[in-house]
Amino acid sequence: MHTQDEEVHIETEDASAGEKTGHMRWVLGIGLFLAILAMSLVWIVPALSN
Repeated sequence: MHTQDEEVHIETEDASAGEKTGHMRWVLGIGLFLAILAMSLVWIVPALSN
C-alpha cells in the first residue's frame, strides 16, 4: 500500500484478502454436477415406477 497524489493504492493481493488457487472452481463444478444428478433422479425414478 502506498500513497500517490493523495490517492491510496493497494496491491491486488492485499485488497482481496484471499488466495486464488482455483479450488473454488472445482467445488462449484462438483456441487453443480451433484445437484443436477439429484434433480434428475428425483424426476426419473418416479417416472419409471408408473
